[in-house]
This record gives sequence, C-alpha cells and structure tokens, in this order.
Amino acid sequence: MAAVSAEPAPRRPGLALGRLREILLALAFPLALGVIWHFATVGRSYSLIPPPAEVWTALRDLAVGGINDDAFSATLLTHLGASLARVFGGFGLAVLAALPLGLLIGRVPLVRQLLDPTFQILRPVPVTAWLPLAMILFGLGPRSAYFLVFLGAFYPILVNTVFGVRSVEPRLFEAASMLGCRGSAQFARVVLPAALPSIFTGLRLGLGFAWVVIVVGEMTGVPTGLGAMIMEARQLSRTEIVICGMVVIGLAGFVSDRIVTLIGRRLLAWSPAHV
Repeated sequence: MAAVSAEPAPRRPGLALGRLREILLALAFPLALGVIWHFATVGRSYSLIPPPAEVWTALRDLAVGGINDDAFSATLLTHLGASLARVFGGFGLAVLAALPLGLLIGRVPLVRQLLDPTFQILRPVPVTAWLPLAMILFGLGPRSAYFLVFLGAFYPILVNTVFGVRSVEPRLFEAASMLGCRGSAQFARVVLPAALPSIFTGLRLGLGFAWVVIVVGEMTGVPTGLGAMIMEARQLSRTEIVICGMVVIGLAGFVSDRIVTLIGRRLLAWSPAHV
C-alpha cells in the first residue's frame, strides 16, 4: 500500500489581501494629512510650521547625523533610550503597585472602604499639577521623571483592575468553593484569571498614559530624553526638531502598545473578551 504524503495546506490568498487592505487603510489617513501639510507649508518662507521634507531631513540628522552638524545631530538613540528607560521603569513600578492594590480593593470590602475614597479624590489631579511637588520631593533629575510617569500609569491600571475583579461572576466563587478552593487561594485561581481581560486593558491604557506624560516628566532638569529634547528645541525655535520628537514618541508608543496587545492575545486566547 503506497504511503500517502501529507501536502501543506495552500495559503488562502484572501487572508493576504485582507491584511494588505488593512495596512493600506491604516496608511491612507496619515498620507492624506502629509499631503495637506505639504501643500499648506511648502514655499512659505515665513511659515512657523516647516514642510514635511524639512522634518524628514531633521529626523535623518537626528538619527545618523552628517547633515546639520549641530547639537541635535545623531542624538536620537540617546534620547530615545533615556525615555524608554523612564517610561518602562515608571510603568513597571505602577504595575507592581496597582495590580495588588486593585485586587485587594476589588475583593476585600474593608480595603475598598479604606483606600478607594482617597484614590478617587487623587485620581482627577493632573500629572502637571504634581510637577512642582515632585521636584521638591525627589529633586531635579530622573527620579522626579520616574515618579510622574508612575502617576500617569498607576490610575488606569488600578481602575481597570478593580473593575475586572468586581465583574467576576459570583458563580465562579461558588464553583471554586465546591471544588475546595477557598479563601486567599481564590485570588490566584479565580479572581486573577477572570479579571485578566480588564487588567490588560488597564495595562494598555497605563502604558499609553506613560508615553503621554513623558514630556512633562522630562521637564524636571534631565539632560537627555525625548521630552528634554523637545523642550530644548522649543527654546531654540527649532520646530522641526519638536515635530520629530512628537513623531518618535508616537511611534514608540504604538510599538509598545502592539507588544502589550500581542502578549495579551497569547495569554487570553481562551477568553472571548481578550484584547
């Protein structure tokens, strides 16, 4: 009897076309904005906003140098590395603080009554309002930046964790008790898995806010960082460098969000509500 050879399943062209369509649609709007920006600024010598070609030239000089040969040349990696360290450092501290607090506030009534009112009062205070106090408490330098990024990421993670825990079906606790899982063991086996979709939403929001506040965080006297670069360029009226910094922050935030989303999809493949 002849052996039957297994042939690889043919790739479905519809999937590739669908993916290509998504990419083209995602690029259509920024390309349209770029075209409008070009025609609105090109050839206007007194325009305060530089045309896209000038920004692209400044971005290449920031990345590799050799064009303008000024203080900003070939400094992009240094500034980006400093901002990445502060964003992920402050975000990591926020995760370590907000996750256990959110689990306790959402599950233990005494902890909720004790802490939730204080957090609800502090949550609307904008990060910019904390800037003077941060410099008093932590001094000028990176520690204040870490603190401000921590604040920006803390509340979205906390609120979504509390929401996820309080949304757990009571029947799950009853079923776990019937199977012998009681008390604190339910945190790891019932509460955390059921709340993970909401927790990952909070992680995405928290990381996004960390990138939002990095410019404020780097107004605390740090010499490097994308926020510090933007502030220095603003003082020197280098608008093209300011726009370059904005573009890099946007791209870095987008890539960071994609990484968290991919991790969430792997861990929450069992959940119909996974990110």
